[in-house]
Formats: sequence, C-alpha cells, structure tokens
Amino acid sequence: MKAELKGTSISFQNPTTLFNTPHNPLSGALKGCLGSLDGACIEKLLLHCASALESNDITLAQQVMWVLNNVASPVGDTNQRLTSWFLRALISRASRICPTAMSFKGSNTIQRRLMSVTELAGYVDLIPWHRFGYCASNNEIYKAITGYQRVHVLDFSITHCMQWPTFIDGLAKSPEGPPSLRITVPFCRPHVPPLVNVSIHEVGLRLGNFAKFRDVPFEFNVIGNTGPLTPAELSDESTSFHFEAMLSLLNPATLNLREDEALVINCQNWLRYLSDDRKGSRQSLSLRDAFLNLIKGLNPRIVLLVDEDCDLSVSSLTSRITTCFNHLWIPFDALETFLPKDSGQRTEFESDIGQKIENIISFEGHQRIERLECGVQMSQRMKNVGYLSVPFCDETVREVKGLLDEHASGWGMKREEGMLVLTWKGNSCVFATAWVPCEMRDHIGMDASLP
Repeated sequence: MKAELKGTSISFQNPTTLFNTPHNPLSGALKGCLGSLDGACIEKLLLHCASALESNDITLAQQVMWVLNNVASPVGDTNQRLTSWFLRALISRASRICPTAMSFKGSNTIQRRLMSVTELAGYVDLIPWHRFGYCASNNEIYKAITGYQRVHVLDFSITHCMQWPTFIDGLAKSPEGPPSLRITVPFCRPHVPPLVNVSIHEVGLRLGNFAKFRDVPFEFNVIGNTGPLTPAELSDESTSFHFEAMLSLLNPATLNLREDEALVINCQNWLRYLSDDRKGSRQSLSLRDAFLNLIKGLNPRIVLLVDEDCDLSVSSLTSRITTCFNHLWIPFDALETFLPKDSGQRTEFESDIGQKIENIISFEGHQRIERLECGVQMSQRMKNVGYLSVPFCDETVREVKGLLDEHASGWGMKREEGMLVLTWKGNSCVFATAWVPCEMRDHIGMDASLP
C-alpha cells in the first residue's frame, strides 16, 4: 500500500493485521480512531507511532502511519492540517531508522522560498505571534532609556529587524526630541523562517531611510561580516548560524560601546537556537549560559527576552510530540478563524511551522536546533546566571492589550511570575520578560521589592 503526502511517497505495509490481532494492546484504540478528527485521538496515534519508532518496531510504525494518513490532509481543518505535518516528520524520522523498509522518496527537508520585505511585513502582521513581543519590549525600552540622548540596541532576533520601524516612530514622537539610535546585529542567524531575499545590510539601509524620514539620528552596524551576501549565499545554510564563533565578538571593543549610550539587548525567538549542551569533562557553561553571561558583562540598561512558552528541550520523542502537538495547534487554529482553506498565505505560514515540527521530531543531536524552554524555565535560568526580573509597567500592559484588540477575539494576555504571556483561547503561546544584571539594580533605582 502506498500513500501520497504533500509530494512525499512512502510505502506502508498492509495494516489489517493490526486490527485482526486480538492480543495487540493498541488494536482497539487505533481502530476506534480511524477516520476520527478528534485532537486527543490524533495525539494518541502520534504517540503510538513514536513509541514504535523508539523501540525500532518499524512494522507497527508503518501501520499507525497508515491510520494517520487517513486522517491527515494539508488542505483540511485544523487537526487534519496539523496531522499532515506531524506525519511528514514521523515519515522522515522513520526513513532514517530503516530507509529500505520505509521507501522514503523526496526531500528530507522543507524548502522555503525567500520573502520580499513587503511580504515579511504581512507575515508578521498576520497573527500577534511576533508583534506581541515587539510591543511589550519596545514599551519597556522606552522606559529604560528615559533621559539618554544616545541609545544602542544590540538586536538578536529572527525577523530581520521588523521590530524597529515602530520603535523608531515612537522615538520620533518624543517631546524632548528623539535620541540618536544605533542598532547592532550579528551577521549570523539561524537558518529558520522567515527568510528574506535581501541581505542584512540592505535591511539596515531601509531602516536608515525610514529613520531619516522620521528625523531620528541613526546608525546600523553588522558584526562578524565585512560585506553583503550574494543571492546564493542568502539561501545557503552553511553561511547562516555559527554563533559559537560570534561569542568572541561580544565585547566592548568590537561592539564599540560608548559610556554615554543606554545599551539595550533584545533577544526575540533567539536563545532556543543556542546549544545548552555542556562540553568537556569539566562543568563548563553551555553556549546558552555563556551568551547570557557575556551580555550581562556588557552592563546593559535592560535585557528583553521573548520566546514561545513551551518546553521542547527534553530528549524523549514522545514527550516532545505531546508538547509540540498541543503548542503548535495554536497557530493552526488561529489561522483557521480568518483565512480560507486554500489561502496561499495560510499555507506558507503553516509550512514554516511545519519546518519546526520536522526538526523537533525528525532530528536528534546537533541537528535538532529547536530546543525551546518555557518562560518559567528561562526565567530561572536568567536568575541563576545573575539577572533580576523587571516587572512590566501598567502602560506596557495597556499597549499590548491595544495591540491584541486589532486581532481576533481569541487572543488574550496574562501576567505570570513577572512575565507577560500571550494566550489563544486561554492557552499560553509566547512569553515576554525584562531583566537587568544584579549589579545594575542600584544604578537604575529598581523597586526594592524585587527578588
């Protein structure tokens, strides 16, 4: 038996033995799920398949995939579309375990086209997945830089500086006149969506033109590279993310830090791509902790940390599937509320989520780069490294609520242990936090009630 899934061909063994074997503990559960679109039932099927793969039972894995294939559809409802991406990821993983049995054909990775800057703006505006963090962070930055005539933002993000036009516009409206703004970005970035068809240098030129239009003095710097990339290099994963080599560049001299500047460090959907493995026989710092230590030593005025509120750092495949399925259901469901099933924009956004799913499920070791920590875990990490949490002010809360009012009614926000958390139908999606190094507490007049 052969099934076709979004351009991928895979041969499945005949599944009838699964249902005709009375002593098979999975037969009743799986037979009851055949044709069902219930999310809990689909999750159960995914876990059965993952368990079979972890125990190298390829026959059982094939049989469960056959059942999943009868549910999955890339153009169906929320559960069907999400299932199609999970099934693709499981097929990809199975083909690595037993390539001859699975007869996997087609690319092992999802090919992404490069967006224009205009398309990227529409992508970011589609749902508040990114804009939530922008809004919460920008308002806290405004508060932290009060009284400074020079501001330096060290920006680590995956959305090609889409956060900063709104920030520049806000600076332009300052009653005292805008401070000068310097933005520094690393040359390297993880090779993950969204991807654009212009270099980071071109992005900087566009930001500079906008800042000039708004009469904001502006400077843009890229560390770690001397010139723009060619179109071929833009799509080459080998040039994309070598952050370990970048650590040596995070020092006052290379960054040209200036005493009269307010330094802001902005991390948006970034830390998950820094390895948390500890190398060597000694208990040395992981790359993630080393990065946090380095930026703390730069004495920033404030550090903003935003990411998805989900724990995908565990080694167990079944645990990752459960967490991933219940977390990434959210954007699929949100898109279902306002985009038609045949929307190209919807398909492209879901494809980007599908790339995450494939990496989370299909890969292990250094190839699995999607290693999220939830907000509570990341907050504890920040405290362990020597940061203090800065509570979000009421004005920031009002600004974020105003942003969410522009989107569907299912979006909401809650305060939780010093964090602001974006929610969809009550489910946590994205967390935003603000921090200062412990040493900076007395210098910025922080509330003594903070831990």
